[in-house]
Amino acid sequence: MLNPSGIQHDPMLYRAVTRECIARPEVQAPNRRRAICMAVTSDTPAPGGRPSSWSAALDALAYGDGTHGQLILVSAGNIAREDIDPNRYPGRNDEQPVQNPAQAWNILTVGSYTEKTAITDGQFRGWNPIAPAGEISPASRTSVLWHRQWPVKPDVLSEGGNWASDGDSIDSPDDLALLTTDHRPTVQQFTTLRDTSAATAAVAEITGKMLAARPDLWPESIRALVVHSARWTPSMRSRMDAANTQAQKVAVLRRYGYGVADHTRALLSSINDVTLVAQDHLRPFKRGDAGNIVGHQMNLHGLPWPRAELQALGAAKVEVRVTLSYYVEPNPGERGWIRRYRYASHGLRFAMKRSLESLDAFRARINRAVQLEEQDIATDAGPDNWLIGSPRNVGSLHSDYLWSPTAAELADRDAIAVYPVTGWWKEKPYLRGYERDARYCLVVSINATASEIDIYTPIAVQVGIPVEITS
Repeated sequence: MLNPSGIQHDPMLYRAVTRECIARPEVQAPNRRRAICMAVTSDTPAPGGRPSSWSAALDALAYGDGTHGQLILVSAGNIAREDIDPNRYPGRNDEQPVQNPAQAWNILTVGSYTEKTAITDGQFRGWNPIAPAGEISPASRTSVLWHRQWPVKPDVLSEGGNWASDGDSIDSPDDLALLTTDHRPTVQQFTTLRDTSAATAAVAEITGKMLAARPDLWPESIRALVVHSARWTPSMRSRMDAANTQAQKVAVLRRYGYGVADHTRALLSSINDVTLVAQDHLRPFKRGDAGNIVGHQMNLHGLPWPRAELQALGAAKVEVRVTLSYYVEPNPGERGWIRRYRYASHGLRFAMKRSLESLDAFRARINRAVQLEEQDIATDAGPDNWLIGSPRNVGSLHSDYLWSPTAAELADRDAIAVYPVTGWWKEKPYLRGYERDARYCLVVSINATASEIDIYTPIAVQVGIPVEITS
């Protein structure tokens, strides 16, 4: 992308250059699974989070032909050194939008946070870190100022180091950066890396390990699990808990994304913290009897909850999290990028059956939610006790917490529906997108770590996973 010693590409050509950068290694080893990591962003703004030709190219590359996609990670972009203001932290982060092309829907956009606050370098005696431990890095950008209809970015955070100030100046001591290998080993073996470039590399490592450990997972599924593994630090969580309105919650979400990614949590379940992964597909639309394009399929996923164990927990609180990840095909014409439905080929949503709700009533509730979305009315298929609610329904990655249902109540909430909403596949019938399937990954986890009851084993027995017996 960037030639360190030669002629640089014209940024107006980055769309074509990015395609070439991705294509060349594919030609060399076409069967190798990859996580594509890009820490190059542009100062050219993406007004309000709208797509650009560059971000749309990334969406198209990730989507592929709908069955052979790419896993692409892009940095959120950094606030310029001269624009970092320790007196306006973290408000300054909220004022600096994520850079182009990191607004792409189908990619993983990575921001940076930090745990680095100790300065031992004598040259910086008397200097103090700008960000406290567990908070967003001073140079990391957010989507707080974007219009609500565009995706939440960054998706996740990783360690990107910190900056320091003496009250008058700012600098980036090596103590607050990440150690890495230098690209000139004959000159020096090590150097430092920081900000969203470092964070993106760290999350790319996580995805690379996941690709190696789970060759059966689709790119959409890796993306889902990375986001599902992410957790807000105590500092971030306290800000979410202090948010009194939905608008305040959304602002917190658009600053921190879904939290800090964790490789171990992404791949492993435990006795009382179980994650279920479903890879599936549906056909969102069909041609109706009158020749118009109408909604078609909805998938209903039964949840193999251990009823006896959950009922035994009674009124104890459990944590449920649901993440839905899929890729959209971007609209081939820029004139369709004004509204989210016209940019994306389709949208998918999830809803969970309530404890006293029949399946027929559940389906009727979903049909009503689809009708409301057709009228561009925000909905989450009913006012359940979700932490985020309808604001999660932007982009092509949706994640939310069902906040503290009782274990006994959860035992009867035993189904999740994945259903389609409109997109240009429906609105442009002459392109015949209604004949295509849409695949997705649904991740559901139940956390009962406050209890010692084994919920993993009965779930594993139901879904046919061999249970290891230690002697």
